[in-house]
Amino acid sequence: MKIIVAEKISSSAVDALREPNWTILTADQVAGKLNEELETADALIVRSAVQADEALLAHAKKLRVIGRAGVGVDNIDLDAATRKGIAVMNTPGANAIAVAEQTLGMMLAMARFLPKADSLMHAGKWEKKSLQGTELRGKTLGIIGLGKIGMEVARRARSFSMEIVAHDPFVSPAVAKEQGIRIGSLDEVYAAADYLTLHVGVTPQTTGMINADSIKKMKKGVRLVNCARGELVNEGDLIAALKAGQVGGAALDVFSEEPLKNSPLQQMDNVILTPHTGGSTHEAQEAVGVQIAMQVKEYLKHGVIQNAVNVPSVSHEEYLEIQPYIVLAERLGAFLAQASEGALQEISIKFSGPIADGKTELVRNAAIKGILNQALEEKANVVNAASIAASRGLRVQEASKPKSSRGGTASILSLQLKTDKEEHLVKGTVLHQQFPRLLHVDGIDVEAPLERDLVYMRNQDVPGVIGRVGTILGEHKINIANFSLGRHAAPEEKGIPGEAVAVVHVDGQVPEATLLELKKIPAVKRAKAIRLF
Repeated sequence: MKIIVAEKISSSAVDALREPNWTILTADQVAGKLNEELETADALIVRSAVQADEALLAHAKKLRVIGRAGVGVDNIDLDAATRKGIAVMNTPGANAIAVAEQTLGMMLAMARFLPKADSLMHAGKWEKKSLQGTELRGKTLGIIGLGKIGMEVARRARSFSMEIVAHDPFVSPAVAKEQGIRIGSLDEVYAAADYLTLHVGVTPQTTGMINADSIKKMKKGVRLVNCARGELVNEGDLIAALKAGQVGGAALDVFSEEPLKNSPLQQMDNVILTPHTGGSTHEAQEAVGVQIAMQVKEYLKHGVIQNAVNVPSVSHEEYLEIQPYIVLAERLGAFLAQASEGALQEISIKFSGPIADGKTELVRNAAIKGILNQALEEKANVVNAASIAASRGLRVQEASKPKSSRGGTASILSLQLKTDKEEHLVKGTVLHQQFPRLLHVDGIDVEAPLERDLVYMRNQDVPGVIGRVGTILGEHKINIANFSLGRHAAPEEKGIPGEAVAVVHVDGQVPEATLLELKKIPAVKRAKAIRLF
C-alpha cells in the first residue's frame, strides 16, 4: 500500500499508518510532485489546503480513499471522487471534548466573574465583594442539540450537579433518559434554563433562533453560551437583551462575521469573547490526525468505511442511473420533515417499480438524510444516515415492490413520517430522469416540482382560498412560479367542506410575517415555508 499524507499531521498519526510493506509519503516528500506520486497511491490524506478536485483526481489511477483530517470537505470534489469509486472520509466529533470543555469553562467564568477578577488583580485591585458569584450546582442547563458535543457537555454538567433539559427532535426520550437528560420542546428549554448552550448546525430553521422573541421566553438573567455557529444568534437582539438585563451574561466563541470587529459586544463587561478556539487544543488536533489515520488504515486493510461523506463505490453507469432518485429522496425527506410537527419516532420508506431492483440503500439513506439534516449538528449523508438514525433511537422501515409484469414502468418512492403528534405520507417520482416531482400528500394527489422554496398549505376546500393566497404573496412581493392543487373527493354529507392541499413554488424564501397572514385565512389549517436545498 502507498499512502500520501499531503499536509502536515502529527507524527503519531503518521506512525499509526505504518504497516509492513506499506509506503508512507509525507508532505515534505511529495512537495512539487503530488500529481506524479498520486498515480500509484492507494490513499490520500489532506487537511484544508490541498484541493482534491477533478483535475488532481485525474492522476489518481488506483486511489481508493481520501481522508480529510477535519470536518469540512469543501476542498474535495465529492462527485468526482464518487464517480471514480473513491471513498471520502472525515473526522466529525474528534474535537467534541475540546468544545465541551470550553463550554463548561465559559459557564464557570460567567458564574464566578473570572475575567473581571483577573483584570482587577492585574490592575493591582483587591475587590472581593464585587466578585461574589454563584455555583453551577442546582442550576438548570438547557442544551439545544444533543449530538456528540451536546452529549459531552451534558456528561460534564452532571458532575456539577446541574439539572439538564434539552431539545433535539432527533434523539428519542429513552436515549436521553439514560444520560439523565429531560427532553423538552424549545419553549420548555427556554423557560427552564439558567444557562443555555447551543450545539446545532446552521439550517433555515436554526438560523437566528436566538432572537428577541425567543429571549422573551427565557428566565430573566439567563446566561447564554455559543460555541457552535455564530449564525444561530441574532447579535443585535442579544445585545439589546444584555443591556436590558433580560440576558444576564453571554459567552461567545463564534460570530456571524469573523473575525469580530467593531462590535458593541467588545465593550460589554457581561460578555466573554473568544476567537473561535473551541476546538483548538493540542489534544483535539492530535485526535483528528490519529482518527483519520486509523479510519484510512481500517478501510485499506478490511474494507471498513467510517465517517464516509459520499456514496459507496458504484460504477459510473450505476451512479448516473440512481443519482436522480437520490435527489428525489432527499428532497421528499426534507419536505416531509419541515411539513410535520412533533418529535420524530419512525420513518417508513417504500420503493415501487424499477427503482426497487436497484441499490435502494443509497436512496433510503438520502431520504433519511433529508429528514435528519433539518436540525442535525453533525450532518448526515447517504452513507451514515441510517446509522445516525439508529444511534438516536429512530425506527426505519423499508419495503420494496418491484415492477409488475403486467405493466407500469414508473419508479415511485413513498415516504412516511411518524412523530409523537402526527403521521404523514408523501410520494414522488423523477420525470425525464432529472426532475424530482411530488405526486401525493396524505391521500391527496397533488403534482408539484420539488424546487428550492415552497409554501405548503392544508385548507378547507371552499371558494376564495386560492385568490386570497395569491393576493397575500403578491402584497409581500413574492413571485409564484407554480401553484399546484389537490383535494379529497367532496364529503357525502352536504354542507361540510372537504380538505385540500396546495404546494406553491415561489421565487425566494418566505418570511414569517407572510406565513402569519396566510394562517389568518379562515379556511387554512396549516401553512409552512419549505426550503429544500
